[in-house]
Amino acid sequence: MRIKSLFILTPVLVLSMLLGGCGSKETPAPTETPTLAPTVAPTATPSAPLAILVVPADMDQAQSNLYQSTMYELAQAAGYRFQARNNLAAADLDPSVKIVVAFPPDPGVAALAAAAPQTQFLAVELPGVPAGGNVSVVANASRPDMVGFFLGYVSALVTAEDDSRVGMIVPQGDPNAQTAFAAFKNGMTFYCGSCPKMYFYFDIYGNTLEYPQIVEIPASAGVNEYPAYGRLLKEKKVAMAYVYPSIATPDMLNAIGSEGVISIGDMTPNPRPLYWAASLQPDLAQAIRLAWAELSAGRGGQTFTAPFALTDMDPNIITPGKLQLINQTLADLLAGRINIGLGQ
Repeated sequence: MRIKSLFILTPVLVLSMLLGGCGSKETPAPTETPTLAPTVAPTATPSAPLAILVVPADMDQAQSNLYQSTMYELAQAAGYRFQARNNLAAADLDPSVKIVVAFPPDPGVAALAAAAPQTQFLAVELPGVPAGGNVSVVANASRPDMVGFFLGYVSALVTAEDDSRVGMIVPQGDPNAQTAFAAFKNGMTFYCGSCPKMYFYFDIYGNTLEYPQIVEIPASAGVNEYPAYGRLLKEKKVAMAYVYPSIATPDMLNAIGSEGVISIGDMTPNPRPLYWAASLQPDLAQAIRLAWAELSAGRGGQTFTAPFALTDMDPNIITPGKLQLINQTLADLLAGRINIGLGQ
């Protein structure tokens, strides 16, 4: 009996459990889905401003190094990057390029400046490139009076032990050359006053020689005749001569040096002749320094004049003591503290 009841209850319990498992479950309470904060895309760090120097591949290595080091120092001090190139195209002028300094030959500054109005250009002695807009220029002012005066002073100082027997070779009939000679004489006088001599000097004809001497080459003379005119300096007992640049041929300068006469001029000949003392050239590196502040401030359309500097000096001719006097005189001359005496 008990066994029978157990068999009846067991199916009932199993059925209850199965039905309970199929019943509906309680719906869970909804939870809030967290909202993600928007992600900010990283922005590229702006490049430091870039300064570019454009110089020809065949530029004298010493000059190229000087201009590169000058630009590098200026760029570093201003927080700019720096590049030196032999050419430049408009495609190279991205927005980070702020300053371009270009030497001859002209890389096309006018077109490049139009393509990159955000860039300041400095054209260094580029013929036919005027100042305007975002183009500034370095011009080599023609000052035969200043050059003549200074080289007259230098020549008299260098040859003081030889009674300052100095002279010039000039093209006949050239007004600028005549201005240079008049200033050369004043420069000699500035150094030594009346320049009293320890001895009297005579030419091969017995004529008394006064200094400075001048040798004029007529326009009809051929270039092959120039050396003979150079040798006239020896006959005139000249110890040092300024050779005017338009007639300073290598053959004539070599002829002068072979006679033991010291020469000086505007440009250093290549190859360098015997007894070449120094060259007076525009200081283009200093001109870049003078222009840098204006360029970096975005002020274009300006003209800068390069000051002069004595370069390629022979230390056996221009000794340290003499150089100190020369540099001081040049600084005073450039600052306008010396009257050249020609009413210029």
